[in-house]
Parts: sequence; C-alpha cells; structure tokens
Amino acid sequence: MPTVKIFTDSTSDLPGYWQDRYDIGVIPLYVVFGNDTRRDGIEITPDDVYRQVAAEGALPKTAAPSPADFIRAFAPAVEQGRDVVYLSLSSSLSSTYQNALIAAGEFPEGRVHVVDSESLCGGIALLAVRAARAAENGAGAASIVSALEDERRRLSTEFVVDTLDYLYMGGRCSGMANFIGSLLKIRPVLRLVEGKILPIGRIRGKKEKAVEQMLNHALENLDVIDRELIIVAHTQAPEDAEFLRRALQESTGAREIAVIEAGCVIGSHCGPHTVGLMFLKS
Repeated sequence: MPTVKIFTDSTSDLPGYWQDRYDIGVIPLYVVFGNDTRRDGIEITPDDVYRQVAAEGALPKTAAPSPADFIRAFAPAVEQGRDVVYLSLSSSLSSTYQNALIAAGEFPEGRVHVVDSESLCGGIALLAVRAARAAENGAGAASIVSALEDERRRLSTEFVVDTLDYLYMGGRCSGMANFIGSLLKIRPVLRLVEGKILPIGRIRGKKEKAVEQMLNHALENLDVIDRELIIVAHTQAPEDAEFLRRALQESTGAREIAVIEAGCVIGSHCGPHTVGLMFLKS
C-alpha cells in the first residue's frame, strides 16, 4: 500500500475504474434544487440534472463539501498512518479549496496536504492519476505536491460549449446575447487560465467546426504535448469525444487517451453536449 493516499473531489469527474485502480478518494460536491440537496455522482446523475433543468427552466445551485466532509474522508487514511494529498477544484471557482484547508488544520501538521489544481473536470483527473501513479512508485507527499504545483502550470484545458442557455441561466451572458447567439448558432470556446474560465473565441455555425478548431488549437502544441495521458471530456457528446480521441491518437501516438463524462456540477454550469480537451505540455 502506498504511504500517500490521493484525494480529489467530484468535479474531477474521475471515472470509477481509475478510482478503483489507483485507490483515489473522491469527495462529492452538492447539487441543490430548491430545498433538495444531493451529492454529486452519488445521489444524482447528470441526466437527472438535465431533465430537471428542462422541466423547471432553472439551474441548480452547487455547494462545496464542508470542512466536516473533508475530515470524515481524510481521517481513515491518516489513522492508517498514511499521508493525504488532496487536489481541489480551482480556488477561483469554489470555496472547496478553502474548506479543505480548514479540515487539514484539524490533523497533525504535515499529514494532510491541500493543492489547488487551478483546473476542473478532466484537468483535475489527469493530475490526480499522475499523482496516484507517483505514490504507487514510492513518492512521498512533499514530492507529489511539488510535482503537482509544477504540472498545473503546464496543463491545457479547453472547452466548446454547445448552447448558451446554461450560461444565460447561470448569469454568465445576457438574455439578448443568448437570443442572438441561439439564432446564429454561436458556440463559446472557453479556456482555463490561472484557475479562471476565460472566453477565447466564439464559433458560428455547426458544432463540428468548433470541435475541429479545438483540435487544431491542441495540435498547434504538437511538439510539446505530453504523450503519457490525454483526456477528452464531454457532457452527452460521445460522438464528438470519440472524433477527438481518434484524431488525437492518429496525430500524437499518445500512450493513453481517455474519454470521460463530466458529472453534475460541471454539467450544471456548461450544459449538455459540451466537449473538452486536457493535456500537459512538456
């Protein structure tokens, strides 16, 4: 058993097979419709979210795990004599990171390490798998934390959002912009920059055009793409994800290109049929 246990939260959208294979703990955020609060990925699925949004015309709220949630998750590993490295959702997007820091302070000094991923979804998943592989190979907590702090600066995370509706309902674009964008079939292209989601472009026309542009953005970095692991993430867009996977495999010859489906928290902000691409630059 590795002396370090890796944790992340449900916004990593880490597939179950990776959770099991690498013994990665996943702490759920909360999805809140009115007075109904459910744990992301445990008590509610993305399909549930999209159906309820369609029925009610309003997005759920999302909430970070409490410090007590983190303490309950970390305690068994610490009691086993293991150190904990927790990789959080970007601190610019949620109080998740801050709550984990509060929890870490309840354990003996140096036993629980909290790292801000400055990312979300597959970006966190990629870093978490790399951290778990390092732990398997005998790396200590300090070494893993140092590697994560370096890797997060080299992480590329980009998304194409299929509809402006969720951005509008979430207050991220005006009603007129949503109306015009829907008429013109404008799809935002978003990128994570220093932990913040920034628009880097708008593609007018078919969604395939936007997905191809995202692929081209990635291939502009062909000489520096780390071939160990690339992640394609999506919300109810398996065909687009498979197109990206095959094109990237042909272009990069990567050792592993994983396709993952985003969960409730990510899906409630970007909506269905979103596609994302995450990789490290060497």
